[in-house]
Amino acid sequence: MKKFALLILLPLFAHTVFSEQHIVKMLNAGKEGMMVFEPAYLSVKKGDSVKFVATDLAHNSASIEGMIPEGAQPWVGVMSKDIEVTLTEEGVYVYQCTPHNMMAMVGVIKVESSSNLEQIKQKAAEFKKTFLMNQERLDNYLSRI
Repeated sequence: MKKFALLILLPLFAHTVFSEQHIVKMLNAGKEGMMVFEPAYLSVKKGDSVKFVATDLAHNSASIEGMIPEGAQPWVGVMSKDIEVTLTEEGVYVYQCTPHNMMAMVGVIKVESSSNLEQIKQKAAEFKKTFLMNQERLDNYLSRI
């Protein structure tokens, strides 16, 4: 009976057991310049989580409307606080630091497939018009997919 119960419960816990947590630092300065997420590009598995760590103050992490997979849960982190996001839908996610959007403080996460990449690229063409500097940053991150 115990083995039978284990077989039934195992799939329920497999997601937790096999998922990974990835760390992304929110920085004033990093390898790729000023006002960056590090790493700025991640490729992860469905069910993995990303913990955005407020290494430097005055940053947050927020998904960008229309730039996450259909059915994915959007997020908005509190300024200067860590936030952990579990990625449950496959596709490309683009996120930003809200107060530093104009400096192109953005990042990209690919969860298994890139099925929505063309949609993201179309939105990115319009979105990057809000950047006052680092105009090429988002395109560079998307080119890594």
